[in-house]
Parts: sequence; C-alpha cells; structure tokens
Amino acid sequence: MPLEVDGVIYSTRGEVIPTASLEIWQTSHVGLYDLDGYRYRATLSSNAKGEYNISSVIPGHYPARRCQHVHYLVTAPGFKPLTTQLCFATDPVFEGNLDKNFAKGDAASREIVRPFTLVGDPHEIHAHVRFELVLEPL
Repeated sequence: MPLEVDGVIYSTRGEVIPTASLEIWQTSHVGLYDLDGYRYRATLSSNAKGEYNISSVIPGHYPARRCQHVHYLVTAPGFKPLTTQLCFATDPVFEGNLDKNFAKGDAASREIVRPFTLVGDPHEIHAHVRFELVLEPL
C-alpha cells in the first residue's frame, strides 16, 4: 500500500529546525532491502517551517525484526544526531493492544509507534502517518 509520512523537526525547546537533514530507509513491501541500488531510501531536508514529507510504501516484515518500520537519521547544525525509527500501530505483531504489546514488535519505545489513517478517494487510497521528531542541542 502506498505510504505518505510527514512531520516537523523540533528542538527540545519547541522551535522548528529548518536546517535538518533526514536520511530515511526501509524495506520493500515484501520485507527486502535494496542492497544494490537506492530504492526505498531518501535523503531530504526540512523546509523553512521545519516540515518534511516522503512518499513510499508500507514496509514489509523481515526475519530479523518483528514489526514493520522505517529508519531515520536526522542531523542539524548545533544538534545531536538522532537515529530512530517509525513503527506502525496497525502491525499485527501488536495484537491490537499497542500499550501492552509494543515490546513484542521490537519497538524501542511506545513513542515511535504511530497509527496511520487511510486517505484519498476509493480508487487511490494510501496510508498517512504524522511523525514529528525532536533534536537535542549539543
């Protein structure tokens, strides 16, 4: 299923960071990384309002990890780099009870698991996730 992720990069003081660089990577919908090319990978920057947006597919499961996820490396001048991931609350590994089962999916914390909504007209439905990120100053 097509996936759109957007969000804002903030400082720990709640200020937007317009200079953030994001490296984002994930598996294909069947759980395979593209090790020979650059598919399912992106490098982008936040805009003047600290916003970013990517379009991809919902990643598949792969044997070494239990939940579907998207990797992030976020950097900005004057801030500590952030390595994190986005997990999906609808993943079957959470058995419909995210608060009880987030660790079953290998999610490092509950905060990185987000719900998605289905948007678009019936002929072009895609998943949408809001994933905001916070960077600590050096």
